[in-house]
Amino acid sequence: VQLQASGGGLVQAGSCLRLSCLASGDMFSSYNAGWFRQAPGEEREFVAAINWRGGRVLYADSVKGRFRISKDNAKNTFFLEMNSLRPDDTAAYYCAVETQSRMGPLSMRSAAYDYWGQGTLVTVSS
Repeated sequence: VQLQASGGGLVQAGSCLRLSCLASGDMFSSYNAGWFRQAPGEEREFVAAINWRGGRVLYADSVKGRFRISKDNAKNTFFLEMNSLRPDDTAAYYCAVETQSRMGPLSMRSAAYDYWGQGTLVTVSS
């Protein structure tokens, strides 16, 4: 599985961005999907996850109410809509899919995800 993330950029605080992640292959509809981020000098942290059918979602407390994850299985793509961006949202954002346990609970652990895209940089200025 190859993942291609896009949509990052430089924005002002309070702005919005939508990140996209396009997956290769024909099994995407079976995968749970997630977004993580890593700020300079920091460890990678969980942002949001969505189950294979799109019916369950999970968010980090820091983004709850501001970010929304969604999944379009017909287009092999999932998204992260980011609203009310803050300077502390500045990070490289990584998309990932979990291929082995779609029926289990969504995971916040990066080790649960099998395939990763390259990062897309989001910079939020104050």
